[in-house]
Amino acid sequence: MNKLNLFKYFGKYSYMYLIAFLAMTAATILDQTAPLIIQHVIDDVLIAKRMELLKFLLLGILAIGVGRFIFQYVKEFLCDLAGSKIASEVRINLFQKIQSLSANFFDGINSGELMSRVKDDVDKIWDIAAFMGILMAEVIIRTVSTLFFMLRINWQLALIPVLGMLASAFIAILMERKLDSLYGQLAQEDSEMNNTAAENLAGVRTVKAFAREGFEIAKFHKHNQKFYELNIDLSRVFVKYNPKIQMITKLLSVITLLLGGFIVMKGNPLQGGQKMSIGELIAFIQYVGGMIWPMEMLGWLTNGFSSARASVKRLNKIYEVMPEIKDKSALPDEELSQALFNEYDINGDISFDHVSYVCGGRKILDDVSFEIKAGQTLGIMGATGSGKSTLINLLKRMYDVTEGCIKLDGIDIREIPLPALRRSVSCVMQDIFLFSDTIEGNIRLGARESISTAEVRSALTQSHSAEFVDRMEEKENTVIGERGVGLSGGQKQRITIARALARRTPVLVLDDSTSALDTETEQEIQQVLSELKGMTKIIIAHRISAVRKADKILVLDKGKIVEEGSHEELLSKGGLYKETYDSQY
Repeated sequence: MNKLNLFKYFGKYSYMYLIAFLAMTAATILDQTAPLIIQHVIDDVLIAKRMELLKFLLLGILAIGVGRFIFQYVKEFLCDLAGSKIASEVRINLFQKIQSLSANFFDGINSGELMSRVKDDVDKIWDIAAFMGILMAEVIIRTVSTLFFMLRINWQLALIPVLGMLASAFIAILMERKLDSLYGQLAQEDSEMNNTAAENLAGVRTVKAFAREGFEIAKFHKHNQKFYELNIDLSRVFVKYNPKIQMITKLLSVITLLLGGFIVMKGNPLQGGQKMSIGELIAFIQYVGGMIWPMEMLGWLTNGFSSARASVKRLNKIYEVMPEIKDKSALPDEELSQALFNEYDINGDISFDHVSYVCGGRKILDDVSFEIKAGQTLGIMGATGSGKSTLINLLKRMYDVTEGCIKLDGIDIREIPLPALRRSVSCVMQDIFLFSDTIEGNIRLGARESISTAEVRSALTQSHSAEFVDRMEEKENTVIGERGVGLSGGQKQRITIARALARRTPVLVLDDSTSALDTETEQEIQQVLSELKGMTKIIIAHRISAVRKADKILVLDKGKIVEEGSHEELLSKGGLYKETYDSQY
């Protein structure tokens, strides 16, 4: 789906809207009959002295009140229910769409903007689905029915409100054109402001450590000021156009009363001097009052629809983005993902065949080829920016190769369903991310049903996390803060290692995963890793100690493999690896 189709959502709950529409129509018709009853009270009871009609007319007014209460309740409840369901489905489908997009999409957009799309823009759709859409229908029904009753009383006098309605509609169209562009700018600035606040709060410790509070406040103030100025521009539009509509509505009542009073006293010259009764005049003025509400609503509805249309445009920009990583299977749930993983029964043979990767016009990897058999350990070393982490991102198909191919058990990874591929590779990446959840919940991430409590405990022990987890009051059931707040760098690193070990996947990747550990703990974890059998291990590191026991070591430089071999073979070559060894030992 490359476009947000609101008609599909509205169609799904069309039966609710149909009942709400019928209830709203009934309530509106009841409203329109009230002036007729008032007319008979004045003409027949007060003037003609037919008191026997009074009780029936009063019962009619009571029936109108009760009926209107019932029908309005049905309308409001069904519209709110349908609107909430639609907003909920739009939001979850949007979130699924975002989740389906490739990693390069997130490289070019900030989280604050996405949060605004998921929350604020969907809220604008809720406004339309819950009450603004039915209000627009009510404006039309009320306008048509009011005109019908006014024309029955005096069609010449009814021309005045018609002209007022046309003038109000013209002003509303002008206002909508001004509002459309302003709402787009306002939403964009709202995204920028949200992102600035979210980024600052996430890195508040860094901000305080570098005494950047003043700078961050100034940066936020800049966006806040722009947001304020755009809101003032919106207010200027309303101040310019809305009072004109208000003035038209007030003039209508005055002009109608003056002309209607003249017809009551002198007669209508266009109808041969025929007069209106006082009851007819009062009823007509009430209908004019009924016309004022739709005219005043035009400005407010124009505002709401302009805002919603701008939101739909922004959401469509996300829907128009297609994932670059094509998967042959639909996005599965956890159970299906596990089934696919079991179906492929991957061993862990990995081969890179003349792989190149270009991003942003820059070649990150250049003709990389190597093989590693199942159960072996591959070490990868190289300077920062040499392409080490890119190898892993390509292996997990976060990105696709530009040239060449990557094979897992002899199968091109592009032919393997993404869930099966990614369940086969456990990663401990440089960028440690822990969710605001229990320690056990973080370790079971992505495999809550398949990892037992005993396996969680074993992973904690193997990663040397148990020694600090057991000191916590709730142990592995301890809830840790966002991104692991409350844990040290080394503790967070050990939790992520435990998360990878608990999954028991055919391939284990550790991307500089022991950099925050002391030498003794690092050696103990390296010993645990060396004892893991039947698992292909890829270790990316800057320390020789982390890769020296690997079956094969690759040395990358500027996206190319410049050295390859075992620890002893690379030392004997006297190249970059030997230089690194000498500097560290």
